[in-house]
Amino acid sequence: MTNSTPLITEIAPGVLEIDTLLGGWQHATAGYLIGGDAPILIETGSQSSVPTLLTALDHLGIGSEDLAGVAVTHIHLDHAGGVGDVARAFPKAKVYVHELGARHLIDPTRLIDSAARVYGDLLDSLYGRLDPTDAERVVVLSDGDTVDTGSRTVRAINSPGHAKHHLAYLDETSGILFAGDALGVQLPDGGVLRPATPPADFDFTLAIDSMHRFGDLHPSGIALTHYGLIPLQPDVLLADAEERLRSWVGVAELAYRDGRDIAAALTESFAQSIDDVDEVQRSRIETLNGIHSNAAGIRRWIETRGRLPHVV
Repeated sequence: MTNSTPLITEIAPGVLEIDTLLGGWQHATAGYLIGGDAPILIETGSQSSVPTLLTALDHLGIGSEDLAGVAVTHIHLDHAGGVGDVARAFPKAKVYVHELGARHLIDPTRLIDSAARVYGDLLDSLYGRLDPTDAERVVVLSDGDTVDTGSRTVRAINSPGHAKHHLAYLDETSGILFAGDALGVQLPDGGVLRPATPPADFDFTLAIDSMHRFGDLHPSGIALTHYGLIPLQPDVLLADAEERLRSWVGVAELAYRDGRDIAAALTESFAQSIDDVDEVQRSRIETLNGIHSNAAGIRRWIETRGRLPHVV
């Protein structure tokens, strides 16, 4: 699906959600424009979504000299694949990223090679790749560092678990927390929140710690990249995300201990949560956040530690 009119929603004064139409799908992947004299964009989406994103920014009157920054929660291609293209289109924009992700934006060769092994033909047909960004434009953010848009401050929150190079961003004016994939994926009309536990560096303990850190921030709302500002009180959403992650990892651990297939065990326990979702939405969920990928991430977390921690 394509749409000649950009899908842009104001989720708070000065904060705009842009649907980047990954794969032509509505409400699958969002970018967020934080306004001010020096506006920043949180998440570019995939390289394949860049034309949609650029159309939206042009519609909003953001010219090539206007965008001051691009901040990514992490370097997975559905979040950061468009960084090189967007940096080229906005030559004054700095690119903000976690220390462990910076080198991959500068030289994405290893990241693309790894993604090609995982996605196969889907890499080019759905996501695209990632063009390099000049090193002098890449700015590393550590926990608590801030970006000033001229009228508001956005604070980086170190939040590993989904990935070791994951940052969330707190808009200190609206109080909205942009949580990336740290809590999981919940598409509109796509069933319940599903944890996102992919290889290669999912870490259950760090993921739970990150959720607790989010709670300590007392955000006014939480926006996910997949997808949107969630219409739940943040404490309710955080409790739900933690409970679901503990349940998924608990089922996986029991299956591993018993020598059973983890993906099959997760499917048996949790696939019914999207049974009443139409086939198109189900396909989107499995593409963005499939059970087999989550199973592989949890398995790797278990095996790299050589233990079976009690989490249920």
